[in-house]
Amino acid sequence: MRFSAPLKSNSKKIMLLGSGELGREVAIEAQRLGLEVIAVDRYQNAPAHHVAHRSYVVNMQDKDALLEIIEREKPDFILPEIEAISIDALFAAEDKGYNVIPNASAVSKTMNRKNIRTFAAEVLGLKTGPYEFVTTKEGLRESAIRMGFPCVIKPVMSSSGHGQSVAKSIDDIDASWEMAKEARGDASELIVEAFIDFDYEITMLTARNGKETVFCEPIGHEQRDGDYVFSWQPMQMSEIAKQRSQEMAKTITDGLGGRGIFGVELFVKGDEVYFSEVSPRPHDTGMVTLITQSQSEFALHLRAVLGLPLGFTFYGEGASAAFKSEVHSYAPVVDVDDSLFSDNSFVRIFGKPEAHKGRRLAVALVFDKVEKALEKARDLITKVKDTK
Repeated sequence: MRFSAPLKSNSKKIMLLGSGELGREVAIEAQRLGLEVIAVDRYQNAPAHHVAHRSYVVNMQDKDALLEIIEREKPDFILPEIEAISIDALFAAEDKGYNVIPNASAVSKTMNRKNIRTFAAEVLGLKTGPYEFVTTKEGLRESAIRMGFPCVIKPVMSSSGHGQSVAKSIDDIDASWEMAKEARGDASELIVEAFIDFDYEITMLTARNGKETVFCEPIGHEQRDGDYVFSWQPMQMSEIAKQRSQEMAKTITDGLGGRGIFGVELFVKGDEVYFSEVSPRPHDTGMVTLITQSQSEFALHLRAVLGLPLGFTFYGEGASAAFKSEVHSYAPVVDVDDSLFSDNSFVRIFGKPEAHKGRRLAVALVFDKVEKALEKARDLITKVKDTK
């Protein structure tokens, strides 16, 4: 591959549609290869805006506004980095010859839980738990009774756990119905999932460059309210379960097609593996790869997009802990204890321009055997505070 300099007539451009902390890491990797970076998001001074050559603020679900920016910039690659985005704009851009990563169809399927679940289970034949889709509160009540309690209730379109809940009894249905309205996306339809009695859940990061598919070591993670708080790599699992996880990840990513990294979320019970969800982009639980691998998930994503070789070295075990704000502030300050900066740990501050309760502002990363790394990450993250 031939590389050029940014801001020239022959520059190679990538456009990030969504410019949060994950997009920022992709932008940094692109800068290292001399690519020109255009970062787009719904709010000003998003994290990737800080390291891009140019940035735009736009309603991400406005088809015409997105297409106007795409036509103005004429990027070589369009990288959707969030779910709440105009899929019509992506299809229209693809029709005009632009390269959407991994492709508009894959983004359309994965941004909607109904689309991806039916595609995985009914088209590809992947093992999933029982599920139904509902559009009314009464339908939710009836479906939950059929699924049994506890059951998981999610909007078909959302992100970072927004709108998701677990109903433990019929008395929780009203609260789950109201919580679903907090979705980042479309809450007009919900998926009701029978609760799988799994041992653990993993993210299988899967990278495709059009020539090969590679897998990162499986990532274990802990969630609260549908959003990750701790992750570690590798997740200890049987060789059979690991092989089945890789096979399932390859099946879903082959089915979606295109290039880039995919975060395939799976439930594991013994040696049995169940498909949950997939994101066609770097995954928040994969931030642990910033300390465990020679090529993080962000570097692998960019390599895959460019069609470059995907080889990397797994340095060793590690863990991550997300820091979430406890206050609302238009000028957030994150206080970090010196102990987070050691020979085997560090912190990444995202630089978000506004904080609110529950918003992810930083991540602590630890390199050590998983048990020790996770214990230290849990301790270190308590030494991060934010103030107004």
